[in-house]
Amino acid sequence: NSTTNLEAWEKYLQADEYVFRLTKEDNAIARQLVEEVIVLDPEYADAYNMLGFTYYMDARLGWVDSRAESIKMAYKYMQKAIELNDTLDSAHLGIGSIYFLQGQHEKAISIAERAIALNPNGALNYHGLAEMVGSLGRWDESIELDKKAIRLHPFAPAFYYYGLGRAYFMTGQLDESITAVKKALKVSPNYLPAHALLAACYSSSSRHAEASAAADEVRRINPKFNLDSYAKILPYKKKADIDRYIAALRKAGLPDKPPLPLPDKPSIAVLAFDNLSGDPEQEYFSDGIAENIITALSKVGELFVIARNSSFTYKGKPVRVQQISRELGVRYVLEGSVQKSGDRVRITAQLIDAKNGQHLWAENYDRDLQGIFEIQDEITKKIITSMRLKLTEGEQARLFEKQTKNLDVYLKHAQLNSLSREATKESIMRYGQVAKEIIDLEPDNPLGYRHMGWYHRHLATFGISPKENLGKALMWCNKALAMDESDGFAHSLLGYIYKNMRKYEKAIESGERSVELQPNGALVHVLYGDTLNTTGRVDEAVAITKKAIRLNPFPAAYYYQYLGMAYAQKGQYENALKEYKKALQRAPKSPWPHFFLATAYSLLDQKEEARASAEKCLELMPNMSVSLVSKTWAIKNQDYKELVLDAMRKAGIPEGT
Repeated sequence: NSTTNLEAWEKYLQADEYVFRLTKEDNAIARQLVEEVIVLDPEYADAYNMLGFTYYMDARLGWVDSRAESIKMAYKYMQKAIELNDTLDSAHLGIGSIYFLQGQHEKAISIAERAIALNPNGALNYHGLAEMVGSLGRWDESIELDKKAIRLHPFAPAFYYYGLGRAYFMTGQLDESITAVKKALKVSPNYLPAHALLAACYSSSSRHAEASAAADEVRRINPKFNLDSYAKILPYKKKADIDRYIAALRKAGLPDKPPLPLPDKPSIAVLAFDNLSGDPEQEYFSDGIAENIITALSKVGELFVIARNSSFTYKGKPVRVQQISRELGVRYVLEGSVQKSGDRVRITAQLIDAKNGQHLWAENYDRDLQGIFEIQDEITKKIITSMRLKLTEGEQARLFEKQTKNLDVYLKHAQLNSLSREATKESIMRYGQVAKEIIDLEPDNPLGYRHMGWYHRHLATFGISPKENLGKALMWCNKALAMDESDGFAHSLLGYIYKNMRKYEKAIESGERSVELQPNGALVHVLYGDTLNTTGRVDEAVAITKKAIRLNPFPAAYYYQYLGMAYAQKGQYENALKEYKKALQRAPKSPWPHFFLATAYSLLDQKEEARASAEKCLELMPNMSVSLVSKTWAIKNQDYKELVLDAMRKAGIPEGT
């Protein structure tokens, strides 16, 4: 040892333990420890060498974006170690390893041989030379050198066994390679290259299940692992060696490209349904079912749906849903089959969470073939309902499904939900058009009339003839209730209209009736929660709004806005701010999250943030003013109302007329 500082020596031993665990995180810890060693003893040559080795590992295993910078740092510290101790064989080997990474193989070998001359019993020197000669294609020689290294170091680090396993793999000795790699993993269970090599060995031995399991371990350690990047850090001089290894990893199921990031909303790929009829002529029928579902799902704005041309590329291929998820960037996969026999058809469908392979639901549909298009519509509607039940609207999706048998109407209703979530002036104008289309399609269905009521209520909220539009909203809502008094959604709308009209007792009564009719309806709960908040029952409002969010797996922005408003009225402005930020994530183009953020920031005396949010709100809703809010906001607590109006002024929202 070349230090007399006991504390430095102890830290050096700690660093040595961490560095040979061979993970990115442990390597960073080792670097921090050895930097502390150098502070304690600036003349400690071994410490500089180990510091250089941590940078070498970053470059060698692709743990950094800039390999060149890591190589530069590795060379700097290893050279410093040699300046302090020219006989330090491991530092000479480190310099050789750097030349090896840079493709200067012959120079690297010459320096490694010098390291062996300095220390003929240095196990690491023989392993380093084994790696270098192997990468030149001299694999038999590499095997003998690594065997000697392990003989000299019976408790060798994992990369000794990995190196031996790699040489065995390249010489076609797969069983011997697997044995060596398993020893490496016993020493360092999270050593990614060893898991990758094991996957290559198993796939080359046609042990597909084991290859797949080993590939899963690679992805566990590095979810972004991909062959394109990995091939670039393989130091083999012969392209044939690289191609052979990468081909084996690809066969094990490891991807060529990094996985696509998941969208910020539920994402799904619908695969081509399997034709189980035994008749190739029926292929069009099974494809048609899947295409119909894709088309319909694409109209549901709360979902991110992969196009047919992409999802159908897996048709007839034995691929795992996890692979599809990575390659298409989706969380969920819908697969199914169609079996046609005579005048009967059986269709199965199952929704899978590709993250863990869990089946979320599965259904069978047995039908007569008469009216095949009606069958397709029925099944598509049921599948969409099941998906919305699991992924977006929660239990109330069942209630939506019951309100029409017409797939077109059902999809327009889903479109209205999406438009409502956007909460922009443009989306609201489109909302009215779609509501009118529903009425034209099904004039005897209260659904369209209820949505027309919501349309006029939305117009009032945007300050467009508030009194007139609230009157129209009430008229349309009453028409819907006259057709179906048991419609909880319509009672919920009625309560909301009464709240805006400041008829508080009637608003509470209608809200209670809506929740009674739909005890698992997220929408009726969140609207009733806002009514409770408006009338001063703030604690109840918080509780029922939280329940609404639990009932809806992917709530719209206004769920968080209403919860934030309740917190704000309680004086909990920080909690309110958190909820408003969640709302902004859901509807960034709507003026309302920006409005509420402006008031919250202002109440917290965060002036710059308040003004920035107010400016964005005014950009999206130029007619926003203190006067407009004063006239249209029906909150019962006048002291709190004045507090918010004053916060608006401080944020820079104009007074208006």
